[in-house]
Amino acid sequence: MAERRITALEIQKHDKDRVNVYLDGQYAFGLSRIAAARLKTGQVLTQAEVEALCALDEVTRAVDYAVRLLARRPYSSAEIRQRLNARRFADSAIDQALARLADLGYVDDLAFARYWVESRERSSPRGPQALRYELRQKGLPADVIEAALAETQALDSALRAAQPALRRWRGLARADVRQKLGAFLSRRGFDYETVHEAVSMVIAQLENEEPDYFAPDDETDNE
Repeated sequence: MAERRITALEIQKHDKDRVNVYLDGQYAFGLSRIAAARLKTGQVLTQAEVEALCALDEVTRAVDYAVRLLARRPYSSAEIRQRLNARRFADSAIDQALARLADLGYVDDLAFARYWVESRERSSPRGPQALRYELRQKGLPADVIEAALAETQALDSALRAAQPALRRWRGLARADVRQKLGAFLSRRGFDYETVHEAVSMVIAQLENEEPDYFAPDDETDNE
């Protein structure tokens, strides 16, 4: 097996945390400064050692790229895998990078699922059906999705989702508000029973607290 000699180790100009490795007078590959600290000029490397160093560096670069992504917002492991694939990292490097990220606590699919559900609850409440679809699109397994959804209260979410929409329908007939609100909540992924209960509660609350909300002379509709 051919051996090659390290002829230079140079810190990269645009990234002080990486080192260029020259073998037999020619640039061969880059390494992190930590990995390069174990090397020295004049050291002889076998082809197997060169390949191992390059493989190790690919994992390091994959982890570094993923950490930069995660600094902006949480990602599921499937999303990170997709991003790393797009950057043409080898499958083996991606597997090792994801394992390292999980060990470090940077990647946790259940924590991500909970984050996604909580974010929706704060900004735009969705029903379990819609949330389940969104989480599947994030590549999360069924057991993780169900564990996250088990912590939600669909009726409470439906009532929160209804409040902003009600501003649009002030002055409409009670029956029209009932129909529009029911359709709105159904599109948000709430099931029939939750929609029916939420609509009934909202209508009753409006009748009690805002009697002028509905169109004048509107007859109470039968449920």
